[in-house]
Amino acid sequence: MHARDHARELGAVRTGLFLASVLCLTEAVGGYLTNSLALVSDAAHVMGDVGALGLTLFALWVGTRPASESKTFGYHRAEILAALVNGVILWVVGILIVLEAWHRLQAPPAVAGPGMLAVALVGLAVNAFVARRLREHQGHSLNGLIVFGSWALVREAVDVLMEAVPAHIDVETLRLALERVPGTDEVHDLHVWSLTTGRYALSAHAVVNGAAGDDAILAAMADLCAREFQIEHVTIQIEHESRRAAEPAH
Repeated sequence: MHARDHARELGAVRTGLFLASVLCLTEAVGGYLTNSLALVSDAAHVMGDVGALGLTLFALWVGTRPASESKTFGYHRAEILAALVNGVILWVVGILIVLEAWHRLQAPPAVAGPGMLAVALVGLAVNAFVARRLREHQGHSLNGLIVFGSWALVREAVDVLMEAVPAHIDVETLRLALERVPGTDEVHDLHVWSLTTGRYALSAHAVVNGAAGDDAILAAMADLCAREFQIEHVTIQIEHESRRAAEPAH
């Protein structure tokens, strides 16, 4: 399933990259010929999209590389690094557009209206098509590449790199759910983070009382994490209450 989704992502990015490249060139030439800041601004925006899509295509390719002795989790976070760079690029492009608009307000140039309108309509159609293709893969790092919110893109990338708790998970709710597994007294040292967008990991210590076998408890906890919290990479260390009670106090 992951391989099929990955192939669809690559196809969507390739299509978006080709169409965005054609659109960028068309709007840049059209904006120059019609003296339209709107078209030039959109061309600059689309140029950022072209760079973002190219970088994402490269990151998706890097992300397929298998784990190694030095990269034991693999290269999945290449996509997150690409998303962070993409968001920053979009901020820079936005600032440049605002500066150019300010200069034009001081000395407004004449604009060739009909030509600008024709190119703008073509651009609107292409943007809508590419955005729809990429939105089909929302939940992946493609979110926001034909961007409606670069701030959200950067924030999500930083959260993943800082190993923040995924937005859809409440740690206390997760802890209580794990402690309800038969044979479990307590769960502590609980950590939840994202390996990359849509892939989550968990580590914890579980204090058990012997009412159920260790293997059964581990299996029940792993199933709970995957089924209710979409966490597939689960590492839990078992601690026996009887052994803890026998340990001398420090």
